[in-house]
Amino acid sequence: MKKRLALMVVLTFLTGVMLASCAGMEAKPSAADFKNPVIKGEYYEVPQYDGFWHYDAKAEPAKGTKGAHGAPLPLSFLLSVTNPNPYPVLLEGVTFTVAFDNDFELYSGNNNDSYWIPAGKTSHVRLNTMITTQSAFMSVGVTAGYRLKERGWGIWDAIQRWWEKVPVMEVPVTLKQCNFTFKADGVTKTVPFEVTFK
Repeated sequence: MKKRLALMVVLTFLTGVMLASCAGMEAKPSAADFKNPVIKGEYYEVPQYDGFWHYDAKAEPAKGTKGAHGAPLPLSFLLSVTNPNPYPVLLEGVTFTVAFDNDFELYSGNNNDSYWIPAGKTSHVRLNTMITTQSAFMSVGVTAGYRLKERGWGIWDAIQRWWEKVPVMEVPVTLKQCNFTFKADGVTKTVPFEVTFK
């Protein structure tokens, strides 16, 4: 009976040691088993709105210097990133483009902040932009004049539409050409992403 009890104690101890050592083993990332993190567009907001206005270089400002200036339209996008891997991954940066009405690209930028996303967890990332009526005029006037004509829109009609309707979510806003760069212990992967907020 004593031998049996001693044997059971030894087996229980060895089982505990094996389980503890298995629990302490971390999964090692490799290019073959790295699963793409799942990215989801949660929402966007206009954190500050000053209306639609613009004046050209001929206008005499009440204060300040002359020049072509226009209303700002800041946008802040919230995205969730879920890590399906059994090890943490580092989101090292994001590049992206913002388009209105699907076709009209008004801003390209990046976020170089780094975020660690724990194994099996979800983190949130913000992408912030600042577009002005002047920068919109330059972007759309140079690259998308023919698309405006196809829709029968003048450039200032389109800009006014966006400045008045984007803040109240009456115009589709697209994050496109997004690339999220992830790293995990020497493995690097770029994950493309696109979402339209309607």
